[in-house]
Amino acid sequence: MLETRACWYRPPVRTEKPKLIRLMTEIRVRFAPSPTGELHVGGLRTALFNYLFAKHNGGRFILRIEDTDRSRHVPEAEARIVELLQWAGLDPDEGPHRGGPCAPYRQSERLETYRAAAAELIGKGFAYRCTCSPATLQEMREAQAADGLLIRYDGRCRDLTDQERAEKESGGMPIVVRMKIPERNERIIVQDSVRGEVAFNTGQLDDQVIIKSDGYPTYHLAAVVDDHAMGITHVLRAEEWLSSTPKHLLLYRWLGWQPPQYAHLPLLLNTDRSKMSKRKGDTSVEYYREQGYLPDALVNFIALLGWSPGNDQELISRSELVQKFSVDRVGKTGSVFDRDKLDWMNQQYIKALSVEELFSLVKPFVDASDYATEDQNILRKIYAVVQPKLVKLSEITDHLPLFFRSDDVPIESTALGKIKTVDARKAFVEFRERLHTVDELDAPSFKEIMREVAKSTGVKGKSLWEPMRIALTLETEGPELAAVVEILGKEKARVRIDLALAASG
Repeated sequence: MLETRACWYRPPVRTEKPKLIRLMTEIRVRFAPSPTGELHVGGLRTALFNYLFAKHNGGRFILRIEDTDRSRHVPEAEARIVELLQWAGLDPDEGPHRGGPCAPYRQSERLETYRAAAAELIGKGFAYRCTCSPATLQEMREAQAADGLLIRYDGRCRDLTDQERAEKESGGMPIVVRMKIPERNERIIVQDSVRGEVAFNTGQLDDQVIIKSDGYPTYHLAAVVDDHAMGITHVLRAEEWLSSTPKHLLLYRWLGWQPPQYAHLPLLLNTDRSKMSKRKGDTSVEYYREQGYLPDALVNFIALLGWSPGNDQELISRSELVQKFSVDRVGKTGSVFDRDKLDWMNQQYIKALSVEELFSLVKPFVDASDYATEDQNILRKIYAVVQPKLVKLSEITDHLPLFFRSDDVPIESTALGKIKTVDARKAFVEFRERLHTVDELDAPSFKEIMREVAKSTGVKGKSLWEPMRIALTLETEGPELAAVVEILGKEKARVRIDLALAASG
């Protein structure tokens, strides 16, 4: 059974007592991004796994903004993160945008909490103040590298006397607080829900900075203090943090707290199996939204990167993901971010939309194009026709010229050869004559005319349909021709057949 956790924090005014709020025993997980830029698809995967784990177990999904790196802080990034999580359907139960029992949820607003924890660690002898300058640290690293030693802080400020420390600190050098890793080698075991037991030796650990010279904590202290304060029971985070976990376990021990259960998620990889870089534009969630990927499709795709439902099912609804998700089925190896698979999946989700849903979703793309003022009823008919061909919503404007462009657009040279045949010309002539027999040209009447053309001319199959598509659409491929012709109408079809006859010579 999970222990009952307490939510606590020290408010900015030192004269107030720390607030203590009791939480019910429940599973609590968090997504804790840094607002330093665009939300990466790897970050969305981390958020998704935390969300699914919480919802599957009836727990709470918390958003915490880790904004202690002030040099890289982007003011508008937090709002973008919240917006994209909501777009993806992963709206947190608690966070800076909606509040909650453990507010504040921005680390920049919790500095007194971290300073209090650092002071406690110093008082217990588990941390110390360090005044080494950047130049001193650089010389240290260079000397260690030259001697083939492990590059890490050499501990020269660990055991200063009070007088020595006072003399150093009086010189005006920036002061940081470092962890005091035990000198005696100790084997620390991380019990990881994905990787099992992972062993580390404290002899390989550095005296990590936990409070920077600007007074802000590093990730290591802030994450431990906040995970405890917010009652986090399970930490599902990226694999890159596994090597830091023994430091976090030491902090939990020194502060007398129970650590959460850890699960480190496998990397996302490019097709060449290199790590996906945040510096490439096509790794941001915003990129996929702007391209017209549906949130359900992106969530479905990302869920299967490192996790399996236990069978070959690929299209999984959000409710099924919640029902089936288990950390036990998260793999250890990296997963390839296959854009072709994502495109296929997105196409399947687009095909499943109603015409009205599609009309609403493509509207922003059409409104930003030259077709914004076209008849809305005609656009609805077009969307229904091109829907099976859409891989991304943004492609809608690529299909609209077919229906609205001028009839005198020249046929591409590569297609001209396919209409300059005896069979093609015979089919065009016969088709034009048959048009006189109908008042309106819709899909059924078009199909009937084509049957009559094939019967009377003997031109069939590809020899009939390929040049007819080029003549009527000015393209070599596209949606079902009968559906396209019904939207074009009789007069536009006649004009284009005349142009094809003229072009075929």
